[in-house]
Amino acid sequence: MLHKLLQTLGLHLLLFYLIDSAKTRQGALDGLKAAMATRILYEFISDRRMTITDSIERCLKKGKGQEQCAAASLACLLCIQLGSGVESEEVFKTLKPIFKNILLDGAANIQTRQACATSLGLCTLVVEDDILDVYATMESFESLFMRSYVKEDGRWESPLSSTPQTTLLHTNALLSWALLLTICTGSQVKAVTRKHLPKLPRLLENDDVNMRIAAGETIALLFELARDMDPAFEYDDWEPQCDKLNSLATDCNKHRAKTDKRKQRSVFRDVLKAVEERDFQAETIRFSTERMTIDSWVRKRTYDAFREFVGSGMNYHLQANEFIRGVFELGPPVLVDTATLKSMKISRFERHLYNAAAFKARTKARNKFRDKRVDVGEF
Repeated sequence: MLHKLLQTLGLHLLLFYLIDSAKTRQGALDGLKAAMATRILYEFISDRRMTITDSIERCLKKGKGQEQCAAASLACLLCIQLGSGVESEEVFKTLKPIFKNILLDGAANIQTRQACATSLGLCTLVVEDDILDVYATMESFESLFMRSYVKEDGRWESPLSSTPQTTLLHTNALLSWALLLTICTGSQVKAVTRKHLPKLPRLLENDDVNMRIAAGETIALLFELARDMDPAFEYDDWEPQCDKLNSLATDCNKHRAKTDKRKQRSVFRDVLKAVEERDFQAETIRFSTERMTIDSWVRKRTYDAFREFVGSGMNYHLQANEFIRGVFELGPPVLVDTATLKSMKISRFERHLYNAAAFKARTKARNKFRDKRVDVGEF
């Protein structure tokens, strides 16, 4: 099966590199992306990394919207497969200036700029070993999302910042900036906190729910990092900020969609707990025979960034990708034989008995509740 997959990937790569048809290249890009997201293909990729890099470069420079977006995502998956080292450095050295040029070019396709904002952030986290280069990339992101800051008089920092597509670009830039903030030095975190903590709450007034959520999670992340360095950290405008977070955690604005309000309230309850009580709602991720706990905003931002690219393949990468396991301090991959896996799986009959018992208990509990209700007669 693996041999057949590698043959298919080789064909995708050939089509990607040689064919002039945009539709065919798009199909090849999607095939390579799907394979890299759900498999570990280091040997196949390592031998062909420069061919893949050249093809990505050509798509980013000469392709159109959708093709450029797919190429940007493929670049990120390529770096995730190669891990941090000389090979991924060669890839990023070629693609980084292209990402930055597109990101900061106001005339470039807006969807491509959005994709480059996300890909540049994760590629920098994976590959970049010079912290000064990390800071420079963060400044590029800052130059974008700061345009969505609302001034005290209610106007936008930039008159073009209120369009939905531009807001999405700024949201992606903010999330990538927050991702890189997780690897900054203490002195840089202090400088960023002084500069941005008074201004980030302005993004909470944005009309876009995803921007509000990104801003809230970034505020929680900043508080967490600042308190890690100084447990006695205090913020001057503490009460107004908590009031704002509380209003978003209990938002009943009739003009907002129900799904948006539900999503927003859930996130901002956690953000408010983080700011007021220094608490984090931990989440356990299970994969194969292992489990990992997301127990901080730093780890959550990192996990969410990787999952955005590998999607449903995240559990597989947590299990088998040495680089990602290193990021989350999981140690070397655990080898589990087939017999052990079979012994751990519940049989279909056992699962049926369990579900039947649970259904019976649930029905009893509901009947007991119904019996206690007061009958209301007809008038």
